[in-house]
Amino acid sequence: MIFLEKPQRLTSSTRESKNKNLLKKPKQFRTCLTTLRAYLVNFGKIQILMKYDLINRELFIKNRKNFMALMKPDSLAVFNANDIYPIGADSTMPFQQNRDLFYLSGVDQEETILVLFPDAPKPEHREILFLKETNDHIAVWEGEKLTKEKALEVTGVETVYWLKDFHKIFYEIMTQAEIVYINTNEHYRANVETETREARFNKWLKETYPAHSVAKSSPILQRLRSVKDQIEIDIMQQACNITEKGFKRVLQFTKPGVWEYEIEAEFMHEFLRNRSKGFAYTPIVASGNNANVLHYVVNNSQCKAGELILLDVGAEYANYSSDMTRTIPVSGRFTDRQKDVYNAVLRVKKEATKMLKPGELWAPYHVEVGKLMTSELIGLGLLDKADVQNESKEWPAYKKYFMHGTSHHIGLDTHDYGLLHEPMQANNIFTVEPGIYLPDEGFGIRLEDDVVIQESGEPFNLMRNIPLEVEEIEEWMNK
Repeated sequence: MIFLEKPQRLTSSTRESKNKNLLKKPKQFRTCLTTLRAYLVNFGKIQILMKYDLINRELFIKNRKNFMALMKPDSLAVFNANDIYPIGADSTMPFQQNRDLFYLSGVDQEETILVLFPDAPKPEHREILFLKETNDHIAVWEGEKLTKEKALEVTGVETVYWLKDFHKIFYEIMTQAEIVYINTNEHYRANVETETREARFNKWLKETYPAHSVAKSSPILQRLRSVKDQIEIDIMQQACNITEKGFKRVLQFTKPGVWEYEIEAEFMHEFLRNRSKGFAYTPIVASGNNANVLHYVVNNSQCKAGELILLDVGAEYANYSSDMTRTIPVSGRFTDRQKDVYNAVLRVKKEATKMLKPGELWAPYHVEVGKLMTSELIGLGLLDKADVQNESKEWPAYKKYFMHGTSHHIGLDTHDYGLLHEPMQANNIFTVEPGIYLPDEGFGIRLEDDVVIQESGEPFNLMRNIPLEVEEIEEWMNK
């Protein structure tokens, strides 16, 4: 990394003076700046902004249309970008966009606000995008940001203002609205301690406009985001294809003596070289008894001959997640006992997958999967009929060896939005991930694919090409 003084963030008050100062620089500097800017323009600003291919804006146009169709009369909705979060000194975390804003706009940069106002008196105010204003200085130091023209190309939103104009425009439209939809994180597993940019905005809005009624965007988004458009399914297929490449690389890399973090590095190498930003979530590379720690993420043990490695990893692509789990033998061959347990998990996975269809409910589905697992555990000699007869309804006997859920929604978030009390629908995408964990025997096995529920028939497996059967795994590891 080249260490240079980091420029201050440009505010509206300093931007004009900065631009004037550029004119006072030596001619060579101005020529260099002009050349660099021309390069960025000719190379393509969209490519500068993101690694992935430009997403068809019809997806975001459709998503906004669907959201607005469910809004109350005389209401508007506001969505904010995420902050860039600090680490310390002048370091920051890599930027990750607010998934709701991305779902509705496709904008993948900070300091962005989307306003939807379907009943606005002015047609041009029915969809408004506010962006961080770009200039030559920002282009040189941080890279090209969206211009108003490029924002239209990405989002399909025709009315784009710079963020400095937000309060003036927002005041005007608030005088024309009665209800404001605010966006809050109501995911069933959410545990947020940091105040987000969205939360700060919501607080400011309620203090500044106390006479307006407030409604929630989350229930609408939970329903819309859980049913995937074909464009989204295609993007998630790309994420799964990248994961496949990483896994096949690891199958041929793994051998006794390698370290878990070396396997993690092999995945990351393959992900990055295929235009992913990296892992969709913190990867689990758990050899031996580490697999019996469900969220083992330190990945710092050496893999020993005869052990199994549980790999729970997935690539992201264009902000969409994949989520795969495979369990492989360090030495390239399963023992008979490992193979028996592996195939028991695989049978549960296959039968559970068939149960995912429109009309099914999430909770009863998990009860039925528990019955499948109970039968397999009896067959393995891990449970007997007395264990089942004496089990607690709240904690069935099978949970001694399979203590987590089988399926969750996946999409823009790895644990994606979805109302679990509502029936499953076609184009819901779920994981299927049963497991058996045996700390007394020194290994755990989990298998997981991402599948799309169909109108009829079995779900479509986005990971159908990733080796899964015992024979496939062994063949790949011994090529």
